Amino acid sequence: MRTFEEIRNLIEDSIAHLEFKEPPRSLYDPIVYTLSLGGKRIRPALALMACEVFGGAVEQALSPALGIEVFHNFTLLHDDLMDDADKRRGQPTVHKAWNPNVAILSGDAMLICAYRLVCQTTDKEVIDLFSRTALEICGGQQYDMEFESRTDVTEAEYVEMIRLKTAVLLACALKMGAMLGGASAEDAEALYDYGIHIGLAFQLQDDLLDVYGDSKTFGKNIGGDILCNKKTFLLINAWNAANVEQKRLMADWMARDSFDGQEKIRFFTALYDQLGIRELTESRIEAYYRMADEDLARLSVAPEALKILKSTCDHLMKREK
Repeated sequence: MRTFEEIRNLIEDSIAHLEFKEPPRSLYDPIVYTLSLGGKRIRPALALMACEVFGGAVEQALSPALGIEVFHNFTLLHDDLMDDADKRRGQPTVHKAWNPNVAILSGDAMLICAYRLVCQTTDKEVIDLFSRTALEICGGQQYDMEFESRTDVTEAEYVEMIRLKTAVLLACALKMGAMLGGASAEDAEALYDYGIHIGLAFQLQDDLLDVYGDSKTFGKNIGGDILCNKKTFLLINAWNAANVEQKRLMADWMARDSFDGQEKIRFFTALYDQLGIRELTESRIEAYYRMADEDLARLSVAPEALKILKSTCDHLMKREK
């Protein structure tokens, strides 16, 4: 079986050779720019590793895996536009480097390109899985936007939102790779569940890094979620744990139209520290990761076959970016 680095190098080389020759260039240049920004490439890598776990050749899953990566980057492009984010992976976002209209249209083109890649497989179940996942992700994004104007978002609602917005694409990648590699329905479903639990842990880690990460390694400005009042796991649980005075101060900060950004970030970070929110989040991440291990234990393959997949996800959970 190939190592993660070998698989990642294959993905990077394949992305570099994707051709966008149709005119006008102004439509496709932002796509090339977005894909050139790099990233962990974890979703296509999971698809290829899952394929190999069940004895398949990576070539069987390569085009659909690339489709997943193009689709993922499309969601980031539009997500950045909706959030009016300045940076992605340390570089200007598309709507900042070009303009919002370009970001919308080039993002739409990316979605179509993603489907063209996924549909290079003849497996209808794989295409149906991808289509269902794409719609679920749109649902997750809609929940995320609706939560911005609500003050009563529950932890359960938030977990469902991140399941749809983040976890289902990881799960889709794993199940897609397993299906193309010849896995049984039971094994493919176990890997799907594994992806869900890894995805939930991954997003909570992302929430944590947005507050406690280093912008130089994280690739995004620290505190972005705080500045836009995004209902993260940390904010929801801080609100639930806060006393009356702390709630008043939180509500005051979130209601302000004009404020010093660094001061707001310092306030919420200090509050999270006082309430033990960092430790609570880390504990929940570990709980989801234990569930993921239980999902792997359901598989009919030998533990040795899962070594590279497991070590890759272990490394993912210890990331700082």
